[in-house]
Amino acid sequence: MIYRFKSRATGDLIMTQPVGERVLGLIGKDAAPQGIIEVAQMAAAIGALESAVASESPRAAGDDDDGAGKGDRVSLRQRVWPMVEMMKRAMAEKEPITWGT
Repeated sequence: MIYRFKSRATGDLIMTQPVGERVLGLIGKDAAPQGIIEVAQMAAAIGALESAVASESPRAAGDDDDGAGKGDRVSLRQRVWPMVEMMKRAMAEKEPITWGT
């Protein structure tokens, strides 16, 4: 299953089920087959994603000191960045983001 996030302000954003569910959970949304992120909710959602990224440990982010395994993992920062950018653009144009599976 995939999540397809849509907004009139941006192109579509597609995420696999585990990533989509994690992102939705971080912003306080249920991992439902369909939903909406209202413009009024986006600033808080961006803050929640940025906070989650900031609290991610360097090891979890794939930043091993010895360089072993670099590039093998996708960090939370890399996974949420497209959603943060989508929300910023949608907020600027006062457009909601919807999703469906």
